[in-house]
Amino acid sequence: MDKVCNFCGNKNFRMKKVQYIYKHNGKYLIVDNVPCEECEYCGEQYFEAQSLKKIEADFNKIYFSGKEPKKKIQIPVEEFMDIESV
Repeated sequence: MDKVCNFCGNKNFRMKKVQYIYKHNGKYLIVDNVPCEECEYCGEQYFEAQSLKKIEADFNKIYFSGKEPKKKIQIPVEEFMDIESV
């Protein structure tokens, strides 16, 4: 059976490397160059379970075992209700 996109039903995919954002309990890890298959029509992304397990393990090492990430960034956070109209 051919693979189809669960979102749009398209059968055409391309291999791509993307940025993946892992979030757990208000903590984040951004991982660059994660391989995935992407639907050529709607852009839905599919990741191998092994890749996601590696990301989760790295998240745990960083937050709970003291591993230093390659780099850190600061991200501003706003509440939508607090944003003034332009």
